[in-house]
Amino acid sequence: MTSASIIGFSGNISSPSKTYAFVRQVAHQIGREYGRSVATYDLASLGPSFRTANSVADLDDHARSIVESIENADLLVVGSPTYKGSYTGLFKHFFDLLHPAALKGKPVLLTATGGGDKHALMVEHQLRPLFGFFEAYTLPTAIYANDRDFADGAVVSDLVSARIAQAIAQAGPFLSAIQAAGVAAE
Repeated sequence: MTSASIIGFSGNISSPSKTYAFVRQVAHQIGREYGRSVATYDLASLGPSFRTANSVADLDDHARSIVESIENADLLVVGSPTYKGSYTGLFKHFFDLLHPAALKGKPVLLTATGGGDKHALMVEHQLRPLFGFFEAYTLPTAIYANDRDFADGAVVSDLVSARIAQAIAQAGPFLSAIQAAGVAAE
């Protein structure tokens, strides 16, 4: 599996998934804006070893390669559907497998989807603290989208599109710093 600069990871448990499509769309927009490679995964991408794993060592080679891609990414775009005001249990299970320092200093763009506006603060009250535990740098703009913001699997809301553009602009300094550090190391 090739290492990609921008990794999207979606906590969806069904397919097709509005959340996966959303995370993929945002990750690809960042990749196009900054000329970076992109890969997107979801929980199903991890395969059968994931659900019973108690550590990364319990994962099969394919799932471990996805974990490595996430840990080595220059920037993560993560998203989860909202269930009862929070992220999915299997999404949390995935991050429970990671070492506490695995995402330290990594820029992360937070996204979530839900059926209505009442879940909009899930990104602030659930996702941001999760990535704070890992000492990741969550971008200031998080993006929540509900059912009416989509048509045919794509974002059609001007408000959500504006938030995506704002978050993409916030990703730029992180990606520039990472690129400059890589050039300096050569």
